Amino acid sequence: MGRKKDENKGFICEQCGSSVLPLTNGSYRNHCPFCLHSKHLDYLPGDRKCMCGGLMRPVGIEYSRKKGYQLIHRCERCGVRSRNKIARDTIQPDDTVEIIKLM
Repeated sequence: MGRKKDENKGFICEQCGSSVLPLTNGSYRNHCPFCLHSKHLDYLPGDRKCMCGGLMRPVGIEYSRKKGYQLIHRCERCGVRSRNKIARDTIQPDDTVEIIKLM
């Protein structure tokens, strides 16, 4: 089943309180571009079926030849880890200083 058009929505970051706009590069926003935190909502990317709802803290950076640089998040509630592409070339790109802190 494909992603729904309304999944690329803005939100208020639960970590820093910033207003986060939807991505404009054809992808889906899943973390704050300012503090890089996310929320544990998915089992599979975009499915929104996870009921955990824990805050996902950025804990590192990984490089993939196919996907480029990815943030590594760890859920503070259940401990699950996930990878999310760094948002570039869009409105509100991910904060480069915050990314460098994770390296």
